[in-house]
Amino acid sequence: MHRRGVGAGAIAKKKLAEAKYKERGTVLAEDQIVQMSKQLETFKTHLEEFASKHKQEIRKSAQFRVQFQEMCATIGVDPLASGKGFWSEMLGVGDFYYELGVQIIEVCLALKHRNGGLITLDELHQRVLKGRGKFAQDVSQDDLMRAIKKLKAMGTGFGMIPVGGSYLVQSVPAELNMDHTVVLQLAEKKGYVTVSEIKDNLKWEKERAGHVLDHLLKEGLAWLDSQAGGEPQYWLPALFSELYSCDVSPEEANQMVP
Repeated sequence: MHRRGVGAGAIAKKKLAEAKYKERGTVLAEDQIVQMSKQLETFKTHLEEFASKHKQEIRKSAQFRVQFQEMCATIGVDPLASGKGFWSEMLGVGDFYYELGVQIIEVCLALKHRNGGLITLDELHQRVLKGRGKFAQDVSQDDLMRAIKKLKAMGTGFGMIPVGGSYLVQSVPAELNMDHTVVLQLAEKKGYVTVSEIKDNLKWEKERAGHVLDHLLKEGLAWLDSQAGGEPQYWLPALFSELYSCDVSPEEANQMVP
């Protein structure tokens, strides 16, 4: 028994139905896009009203800035993308991050002879706040990170290295790969590290450990204490908290580096 073939009329009817479904789907999609655009436009209007109403709070309060930036992210708007953009002109936040970036550079340059170009985000935050005075705009660590990302995008050599739940801020264009980062993380608790500790904790060969430490010494990011009891210790001044409580001149720092 042969199955009857589908007639030409049935095929044409099926194609017509498919075309209508496709057309209807296109109309629905266009309606959804229009509705979404209206919602985004309404949200943007509310966002502008919020910015206008809380202009001073956004400029002065880190908490308000984060809240405002999260609201902007909802509609895919970066309020800091352009120093001459609408949001920057309305809020002055472009000037805020520009000035903050300049201050970050000044702090890092002032301490370069001491830490080789690495500083913890916590210390950078404290020094920036101290330099701004108690009547200046509030600055959060999130503000610092945003400003540093903008400095990095400008090719200034700035970057951030994750260490112990926080970050080390790098202000020199030294080439640091994953090996260097891992050693910095290992030294985070004590402020220094030895070849044996690297071999035991990271399961590296002595040559690999030595290569990384030699590079950190060459870049001025580590100091070598060859008179320590036992084997030599490689100190990371950015992690050595005692250095922050006393003034170390460039001459004294040079004497500590072989």
